[in-house]
Amino acid sequence: MSDRASHDMFNRLVSARDRTAAGKTLEVFGWVCLMEAIVVMMSPGFVASALHLPAFTEQGAAYFRLAALLVGGVGMLYVVSGRLGSEEFVFASLLDRPLVPPAMAVLWYLGVVPGPLAFAFSIQDFSGFLWTLHAWRAQRATVAVAH
Repeated sequence: MSDRASHDMFNRLVSARDRTAAGKTLEVFGWVCLMEAIVVMMSPGFVASALHLPAFTEQGAAYFRLAALLVGGVGMLYVVSGRLGSEEFVFASLLDRPLVPPAMAVLWYLGVVPGPLAFAFSIQDFSGFLWTLHAWRAQRATVAVAH
Protein backbone atom coordinates (compact mmCIF):
# COMPACT_ATOMS: atom_id res chain seq x y z
CA MET A 1 0.00 0.00 0.00
CA SER A 2 1.42 3.38 -0.95
CA ASP A 3 2.03 6.14 1.57
CA ARG A 4 -0.77 8.17 0.00
CA ALA A 5 -3.24 5.29 0.25
CA SER A 6 -2.24 4.67 3.89
CA HIS A 7 -2.68 8.37 4.66
CA ASP A 8 -6.12 8.43 3.01
CA MET A 9 -7.22 5.32 4.89
CA PHE A 10 -6.03 6.77 8.21
CA ASN A 11 -7.87 10.04 7.48
CA ARG A 12 -11.08 8.09 6.74
CA LEU A 13 -10.65 6.20 9.99
CA VAL A 14 -10.19 9.39 12.00
CA SER A 15 -12.93 11.41 10.31
CA ALA A 16 -15.36 8.52 9.67
CA ARG A 17 -16.61 10.22 6.53
CA ASP A 18 -18.84 8.33 4.09
CA ARG A 19 -20.06 6.16 6.94
CA THR A 20 -23.54 4.67 6.62
CA ALA A 21 -26.15 4.20 9.34
CA ALA A 22 -25.39 0.47 9.30
CA GLY A 23 -21.69 1.29 9.64
CA LYS A 24 -22.48 3.40 12.69
CA THR A 25 -24.24 0.44 14.31
CA LEU A 26 -21.12 -1.65 13.76
CA GLU A 27 -18.95 1.01 15.31
CA VAL A 28 -21.16 1.32 18.41
CA PHE A 29 -21.28 -2.48 18.77
CA GLY A 30 -17.49 -2.52 18.51
CA TRP A 31 -17.10 0.12 21.21
CA VAL A 32 -19.39 -1.90 23.49
CA CYS A 33 -17.24 -4.99 22.91
CA LEU A 34 -14.07 -3.01 23.60
CA MET A 35 -15.47 -1.59 26.83
CA GLU A 36 -16.58 -5.04 27.98
CA ALA A 37 -13.13 -6.41 27.22
CA ILE A 38 -11.48 -3.69 29.29
CA VAL A 39 -13.78 -4.30 32.26
CA VAL A 40 -13.21 -8.06 32.14
CA MET A 41 -9.44 -7.62 31.76
CA MET A 42 -9.28 -5.26 34.74
CA SER A 43 -11.74 -7.04 37.02
CA PRO A 44 -12.77 -10.55 35.99
CA GLY A 45 -14.05 -11.31 39.49
CA PHE A 46 -16.42 -8.33 39.41
CA VAL A 47 -17.84 -9.39 36.05
CA ALA A 48 -18.21 -12.98 37.20
CA SER A 49 -20.08 -11.77 40.27
CA ALA A 50 -22.32 -9.46 38.22
CA LEU A 51 -23.22 -12.35 35.90
CA HIS A 52 -23.69 -14.72 38.86
CA LEU A 53 -20.92 -16.99 37.61
CA PRO A 54 -19.13 -19.35 39.98
CA ALA A 55 -16.01 -17.99 41.66
CA PHE A 56 -12.89 -18.26 39.51
CA THR A 57 -9.73 -20.10 40.24
CA GLU A 58 -6.58 -18.21 39.27
CA GLN A 59 -6.45 -20.15 36.00
CA GLY A 60 -10.16 -19.52 35.35
CA ALA A 61 -9.64 -15.77 35.74
CA ALA A 62 -6.72 -15.97 33.30
CA TYR A 63 -8.88 -17.77 30.73
CA PHE A 64 -11.67 -15.24 31.24
CA ARG A 65 -9.14 -12.46 30.55
CA LEU A 66 -8.00 -14.32 27.43
CA ALA A 67 -11.60 -14.47 26.21
CA ALA A 68 -11.85 -10.73 26.91
CA LEU A 69 -8.78 -10.14 24.76
CA LEU A 70 -10.48 -11.96 21.89
CA VAL A 71 -13.72 -9.98 22.40
CA GLY A 72 -11.66 -6.78 22.37
CA GLY A 73 -10.05 -7.82 19.08
CA VAL A 74 -13.46 -8.44 17.54
CA GLY A 75 -14.59 -5.08 18.92
CA MET A 76 -11.66 -3.36 17.23
CA LEU A 77 -12.59 -4.98 13.91
CA TYR A 78 -16.15 -3.71 14.28
CA VAL A 79 -15.03 -0.17 15.20
CA VAL A 80 -12.57 0.10 12.30
CA SER A 81 -14.92 -1.49 9.76
CA GLY A 82 -17.80 0.72 10.88
CA ARG A 83 -15.71 3.91 10.76
CA LEU A 84 -14.33 3.03 7.31
CA GLY A 85 -17.84 2.36 6.01
CA SER A 86 -17.18 -1.24 4.99
CA GLU A 87 -20.49 -2.44 3.59
CA GLU A 88 -18.93 -5.85 3.06
CA PHE A 89 -18.28 -6.12 6.80
CA VAL A 90 -21.84 -4.96 7.51
CA PHE A 91 -23.12 -7.79 5.32
CA ALA A 92 -20.73 -10.32 6.91
CA SER A 93 -21.90 -9.29 10.39
CA LEU A 94 -25.50 -9.88 9.31
CA LEU A 95 -24.54 -13.45 8.46
CA ASP A 96 -22.40 -14.01 11.56
CA ARG A 97 -24.23 -12.49 14.52
CA PRO A 98 -27.48 -14.53 14.27
CA LEU A 99 -25.33 -17.64 14.79
CA VAL A 100 -24.22 -16.55 18.27
CA PRO A 101 -27.42 -17.45 20.19
CA PRO A 102 -27.59 -21.04 18.85
CA ALA A 103 -23.84 -21.48 19.41
CA MET A 104 -24.16 -20.18 22.97
CA ALA A 105 -27.13 -22.50 23.56
CA VAL A 106 -25.06 -25.50 22.47
CA LEU A 107 -22.11 -24.40 24.62
CA TRP A 108 -24.41 -23.93 27.61
CA TYR A 109 -26.07 -27.32 27.00
CA LEU A 110 -22.65 -29.01 26.88
CA GLY A 111 -21.65 -27.29 30.12
CA VAL A 112 -18.86 -25.29 28.50
CA VAL A 113 -20.34 -21.83 29.17
CA PRO A 114 -22.46 -20.89 32.20
CA GLY A 115 -26.06 -19.95 31.43
CA PRO A 116 -25.87 -16.25 32.45
CA LEU A 117 -22.80 -15.68 30.26
CA ALA A 118 -24.36 -17.50 27.29
CA PHE A 119 -27.56 -15.49 27.74
CA ALA A 120 -25.69 -12.15 27.97
CA PHE A 121 -23.67 -12.85 24.81
CA SER A 122 -26.79 -14.01 22.97
CA ILE A 123 -28.85 -10.96 23.88
CA GLN A 124 -26.04 -8.55 23.05
CA ASP A 125 -25.18 -10.09 19.70
CA PHE A 126 -28.75 -10.64 18.56
CA SER A 127 -29.92 -7.16 19.54
CA GLY A 128 -26.90 -5.71 17.72
CA PHE A 129 -27.81 -7.84 14.70
CA LEU A 130 -31.40 -6.52 14.73
CA TRP A 131 -30.20 -2.92 15.01
CA THR A 132 -27.74 -3.32 12.12
CA LEU A 133 -30.32 -5.18 10.02
CA HIS A 134 -32.85 -2.39 10.56
CA ALA A 135 -30.31 0.31 9.58
CA TRP A 136 -29.08 -1.71 6.58
CA ARG A 137 -32.62 -2.33 5.26
CA ALA A 138 -33.57 1.34 5.71
CA GLN A 139 -30.40 2.36 3.90
CA ARG A 140 -31.09 -0.05 1.02
CA ALA A 141 -34.69 1.18 0.78
CA THR A 142 -33.46 4.77 0.56
CA VAL A 143 -31.01 3.85 -2.22
CA ALA A 144 -33.75 1.95 -4.09
CA VAL A 145 -36.10 4.95 -3.92
CA ALA A 146 -33.34 7.30 -5.13
CA HIS A 147 -32.80 5.17 -8.23
